[in-house]
Amino acid sequence: MPEHDPSTLRVILAAVNANTRFGGEAMLPVHYFRILRERGFDAHLVCHERNREELSSTFPQDADRIHYTVDRRASRRIERAGRRLPTSVKSMSTWLLMSAIAAGDLRRTARALVDSAPAEVVVHEPVPVSPRQPSFLRDVGAPVVVGPLNGGMTYPEGFAHEVRRSERAVRWLVRTCSDVANRLIDGKGRAAVLFVANPRTRDALPRAARGRRVVELVENGVNLSRFAPRTRTPSGNPRFAFVGRLVDWKRVDLLLDALARIPQDHTLDVVGDGPLREALRAQAQRLGLGERVTFHGLSSQDETARLLRGCDALVLPSVYECGGAVVLEAMAVGLPVIATDWGGPADYVVPEVTGLLVPPTNASEMTAALAEAMVRLGSDRALGVAMGRAGRERVLAEFDWERKVDAVTAVYFEILGGHRAGAAVPALNIDTSEGAVAPHERHGQFHRPTPSMR
Repeated sequence: MPEHDPSTLRVILAAVNANTRFGGEAMLPVHYFRILRERGFDAHLVCHERNREELSSTFPQDADRIHYTVDRRASRRIERAGRRLPTSVKSMSTWLLMSAIAAGDLRRTARALVDSAPAEVVVHEPVPVSPRQPSFLRDVGAPVVVGPLNGGMTYPEGFAHEVRRSERAVRWLVRTCSDVANRLIDGKGRAAVLFVANPRTRDALPRAARGRRVVELVENGVNLSRFAPRTRTPSGNPRFAFVGRLVDWKRVDLLLDALARIPQDHTLDVVGDGPLREALRAQAQRLGLGERVTFHGLSSQDETARLLRGCDALVLPSVYECGGAVVLEAMAVGLPVIATDWGGPADYVVPEVTGLLVPPTNASEMTAALAEAMVRLGSDRALGVAMGRAGRERVLAEFDWERKVDAVTAVYFEILGGHRAGAAVPALNIDTSEGAVAPHERHGQFHRPTPSMR
């Protein structure tokens, strides 16, 4: 890769949410901004004012490079009107309207930063990661990069019956409407490059965006300085952790049922919050797990890393997980992972090498399989240590944030090369054809095909 002077390029990261405490995709813009600034790029972050408190304390030296949009009265009214709607309906109704209002402010701020740039500019929209959600970033006066996107998920067949018929109808309607919305709001159709995390997401792109240049790049990465490996092997009673939002598709209820079936010296730490928190607390009490389960609520990344270093394994029984950054974070710490053989976690975990994958056949069989996997790792700590070591090596090889930013910045400069030459679509020298190596290096002993490739 040719050497480029980072100071010659202004990168404008546009994201409504940019906050590590929010978890999920909101953390992605923060990582990009942090590393780009460390490397000397003229990076700017445009986001909503709700992120001000954390970003001000995290980046005090770059306060003048973070630009906040305000909450408008119309957005507050729309949010109140849609509180009772199902999530799938909100995503293409009230949320879309609120996104349009917020994106208008993001776009205007980004355009002003482009116009004032002393050097060349790329605008990068890392979130939202949904491949079907329209992008409002267009006509900003500079090439736009979107993603990495990650989506195209369905429920496993054994759990599809749990999705209400009304919800299935709404999902079909949302997917149909998304093609229309992306033709009308064609930011993705005009983007210079779309990053996608996997072929599953490529297949889920709206029709209006399928003619753009698509580059495969993993969505998640790990801050290895924060998620350092544990220095001691586990001792005492076997201890497991769940980290994530407490929502229905994470299936923490099955994890509690599994814990109730295994020896009483096995314990569980639940890190995260969500609408099911009280229901899960009540379930734990009914199952007699009051002394074996600790609900920690929301924790910072540093607190989560410390907790994981004291556990035997991470357990993520989600049946609708596009990514699963926590899987990579646990692997970086040196923990084996027990996860569902579906979606993002199945892309990250190598069975019998870095962890154990549980088939999502149905709720009863999955509960039994979770219990069996926990007993196995709880009784054979040498196996868990070996898997944790292999997981750490896999993260170092493929999921380090530094390597991810290497790939992204290479694309930035190639886009600008094509832009200067007047090319409508840049000719990137990264081979992303099927079966080829993506911008992050793959290692054969660890590579696992995504569900859509099976």
